Amino acid sequence: MEGLILHKRFLEIDLNDPFFDSLKEDYPGFEEWFNRKSGEKAYVLYNQESKLDAFLYLKIEQGPIHDVNPPLLNEHLMKIGTFKINPHGTRLGERFIKKALDSAVYENVEGIYVTAFPKHDVLIELFLKYGFIKLAEKESSSGTELVFWKTLKEFKSNVLLDYPRLSQRGKGKYLLSIFPEFHTRLFPDSILRNERFDAIEDVSHTNSIHKVFISSAPVSRLQSEDIIIIYRTSDGVGPAKYRSVATSICVVEALKSKSEFKDQEEFVDYCRKFSVYSVDELKDLYEKKKRLYVIKMTYNVALRKRVTRERLINEVGIDPSDRWTFIEITDNQFDTILMAGDSHESLIVD
Repeated sequence: MEGLILHKRFLEIDLNDPFFDSLKEDYPGFEEWFNRKSGEKAYVLYNQESKLDAFLYLKIEQGPIHDVNPPLLNEHLMKIGTFKINPHGTRLGERFIKKALDSAVYENVEGIYVTAFPKHDVLIELFLKYGFIKLAEKESSSGTELVFWKTLKEFKSNVLLDYPRLSQRGKGKYLLSIFPEFHTRLFPDSILRNERFDAIEDVSHTNSIHKVFISSAPVSRLQSEDIIIIYRTSDGVGPAKYRSVATSICVVEALKSKSEFKDQEEFVDYCRKFSVYSVDELKDLYEKKKRLYVIKMTYNVALRKRVTRERLINEVGIDPSDRWTFIEITDNQFDTILMAGDSHESLIVD
């Protein structure tokens, strides 16, 4: 199941996988701890050789937490107990940070924390980027670890520091269509139940929290922090009223038109890590399309229930005669989609 994040019991995971060697070196007693957790679960991802490339263990704790200095005084929090990835340039760390934050939001905790040795500077930088702050230190037989904390009860009015939570007050709200062949590659947590899992790859545009969508539609009114509902068009397997669905919520980071890039090279460099297109395809788009817009956005919410076209028409009130490539929706329509999609209420702060 390469590319797919699995939730497996510890006893189903091979402790002898070379992936765990560095953890055994850093933490005396790691093997004993791992065996004690046999009935608990962790998120894992395997590579083409069926070896581990990522491991994430999350734990709900009741505070205050006194084994760090100063103590964490919160009452209900989540700990990233063990987190390791094999970095290979595909932004896999972002995908697993999203998984941890999604879980924390779902559990409605006050915040989430993680400990890390200073030598893990790349991982630490990633945590800081998405709103964690250094709050304490932890002493143990393994040495001194830094403690990083992210609150889920305060809002800082910053797209990345607040991620995945978002503010909707005063923000534009839009429905944006995307073809099925691109949808799952960009939004892996929003895969439909009957889609093939092998559509999910371990590549940058799939793993990254940041997404680039290239469109010829008239999207020039989009502004930073506007909200986009991702609408997956029909795959033709069944009636569009059931197969076309709203799946995800994203927040705009930036909008660029073709004219804002000085040349093809700058356009390709900006898009290639976060877009589903290959370098050659990007070059072709730049040369052949007179009007192009590049939407850079964060992938904040995978709706727990997909909202079908039929419901978007009958319950949300979107006009079926409109062209749904890119349409503005009202605050009330957005709220109705949130309710129909069973999104967690704490994700929206106002």
